Amino acid sequence: MSLTANWTYPTAIRLGAGRISELPEVCANAGIKKPLLVTDAGLVNLPITAQTVAIMKDGGLGDAVFSDVQPNPDDLQLEAGLKVYKAGGFDGVIAFGGGSALDLAKAIAFMSGQTRPVWDFEDIGDWWTRADPDGIAPVIAVPTTAGTGSEVGRASVLTNSETHVKKIIFHPKMLPVAVICDPELTVGMPPVVTAGTGLDAFIHSFEAFSSPFYHPMSQGIALEGMRLVKDNLMTAFKDGGNIEARTHMLSAAAMGATAFQKGLGAVHALSHPIGAVYGTPHGMTNAIALPAVVKFNRPAIEDRVKLLAAYLGIEGGFDGFYAWLTDFSRQLGVPEKMSALGVDRDQIDLLAKMAVEDPSAGGNPIPLTTEITKKLYEEII
Repeated sequence: MSLTANWTYPTAIRLGAGRISELPEVCANAGIKKPLLVTDAGLVNLPITAQTVAIMKDGGLGDAVFSDVQPNPDDLQLEAGLKVYKAGGFDGVIAFGGGSALDLAKAIAFMSGQTRPVWDFEDIGDWWTRADPDGIAPVIAVPTTAGTGSEVGRASVLTNSETHVKKIIFHPKMLPVAVICDPELTVGMPPVVTAGTGLDAFIHSFEAFSSPFYHPMSQGIALEGMRLVKDNLMTAFKDGGNIEARTHMLSAAAMGATAFQKGLGAVHALSHPIGAVYGTPHGMTNAIALPAVVKFNRPAIEDRVKLLAAYLGIEGGFDGFYAWLTDFSRQLGVPEKMSALGVDRDQIDLLAKMAVEDPSAGGNPIPLTTEITKKLYEEII
């Protein structure tokens, strides 16, 4: 079976090894003549970035790069990127990297032609209609990790630098106009990053699958997305150069982000505040929280998880699935507690309040309260 494809759902996706070479053509199709490549500080000096910038330059697109992107990006980084974008007279953005770089790149493109503050476009009700759609620059997304799926998302997660609260900024036109999923760009990911981002992809699908809302299309995508992670993440973790496994993981990441249109849940509600307050890596934070949330949600999801376990080829129903999940996580080096990431118990009351207010909380199959989230934090920290 050929692992090369062109997809148009949920946006135009070019999947396959070596397809980063098509970047000039993709930009031309999008009407982008002078793009700004946005990436993170840890990626900017790596060979894959130099290769991509060389492809841009050879294709007549220039070689402009903005790399002042840190994990869990905030409004200050957004402002810095906007200054560079506006001063350079760019007409589009190439979002290159993991979730943080992709999220900030999309926010820069979105805000490039807006006059209102970014917080006016939080994902609340119809706030997205406040934006001027003509002021949104096109984005080409090039993921270098297989986890967040931000490359197929219509939102950006941004931390408020004053309140340290993560906010979701949403607009339909924030969806990249095209995506290049080239597994060769993910080969250099360290095992710990491969594990964290890969489990993030699994959790996106699992929380969507567990969400009580009605969205059968997302339900089906989530199911197959989890199978791809189960069958390929360990291979990618142990053999980073395995292109087939890396390709399947890129597919799983995009599927997870597509599926969670159905909703997320307590895993993300718990991890978002920790990431905002402590700056922890998102995927690994999610992975540590997952087992406790699965146990907590058992009364509401047990029958559904039995079906999932059967599809994944796991015997023993819910208990068999939970045993597989904890063993899988252990083999991938996931710590049992958040303390391994530098999280302490000093802020539990604040975290519990933030978790209940997080937009992801509403998708949990069992309603969350501050008392519940506090108990969950006490279990996982």
